Amino acid sequence: MARHRCRFCVERLDETFVDLGLSPLANSFVPPERADALEPAYPLHAYACRGCGLVQLPQFEPAANIFDRYLYYSSYSESWLRHAEAYANEMIVRTNLNAASEVIEIASNDGYLLQYFLRAGLRVLGVEPAGGPAAAARARGITTQTCYFGRDTAAALRAEGHSPDLIVANNVLPHVPDINDFVAGLRILLPDTGRITLELPHLLQLIEQVQFDTIYHEHLSYFSLATLETVFRAHGLHVFDAEELPTHGGSLRLHVCTDAAHRKSSSALDTLRRREAMARLGEPETYLDFQQRVATKRAMIRDFLRAARRAGKSVLAYGAPAKGNTLLNYCGVTREMIPFTVDRNPHKQGLLLPGTHLPVRDPAALVAARPDYVFILPWNLRDEVIAQLAEVRTWGGQFVVPAPDLTIVP
Repeated sequence: MARHRCRFCVERLDETFVDLGLSPLANSFVPPERADALEPAYPLHAYACRGCGLVQLPQFEPAANIFDRYLYYSSYSESWLRHAEAYANEMIVRTNLNAASEVIEIASNDGYLLQYFLRAGLRVLGVEPAGGPAAAARARGITTQTCYFGRDTAAALRAEGHSPDLIVANNVLPHVPDINDFVAGLRILLPDTGRITLELPHLLQLIEQVQFDTIYHEHLSYFSLATLETVFRAHGLHVFDAEELPTHGGSLRLHVCTDAAHRKSSSALDTLRRREAMARLGEPETYLDFQQRVATKRAMIRDFLRAARRAGKSVLAYGAPAKGNTLLNYCGVTREMIPFTVDRNPHKQGLLLPGTHLPVRDPAALVAARPDYVFILPWNLRDEVIAQLAEVRTWGGQFVVPAPDLTIVP
């Protein structure tokens, strides 16, 4: 995508959605020995396309620089595993999958989802560009190809004889630089008898819940249902059903087929279309209001951290998610405010967060420090985190959740 052209419809981009200033790549964790090295930062300025409504960031780094050494492993979230298992069980029943069926997942990560289809006796294949998660999936017995998905990969898979009954693409479309190549690949790979399901955060929820921290360079695009339907329609695909999910602060699960399948659209689609129209997602006034609410939330977070410090209260963070790095950098959080964070993912432990350089430690370090407040950066997993750290309450500690509003949970 040219810097100021829409990556879908090539319309010139001149409408600001929100500008979060300069920020490093959200997953560019820093080894301690490079703490003093120059760390690149890029504009985190999201635009809204007047043509198709796609909210998007310009691309500053090739995808390979972000994903080839990707440190996100889906299986470290217990609630996400439960979500994946429930989905697999539902789709097996809903689409009559059996031992003769094939499921292909695009951006299959460490096999967090395909393991449940494999366990049920189905044929599975993962397509995953990141070498580390792909290797973890293979260790689970899941056949995985390490490559990026698009027209060429889809054509190669079809030539190998793949004809999937179900294609899964969870939380990948927002990361894709060339949306048209990716969606065209889905059309090439999908037989008329099959279906695609995609999960991705919903722009409506991002705006209503002021989830500015879900904006980071790895997430290039932010979709409304209206824009998604436009994108798929352009490639001979039809969105015939949609579900609203609580994951990632509010996501959509779309069910997609080829135009030739002639599936009837569900009433849920009409309901969502009406909600988006009422929310005036494509109006400049909506974006301006969002920008003002983002600034207000930033002030609330900074005021809380400053007040805690003045009162002699200690604050430590839980988690090292990409969204957390957007929040910390945009809010100007320093190690004086939050000395370190902890994360269950051993691939992140021992590193420094990009920009703020908060050290990432094992969760045991938080328990040993007994902070007054635990600031939960992966706020979409608040219940899971609070359950894991139940002993925080034994010393009178409290949890702080930054979304949808800054909330102290006793």
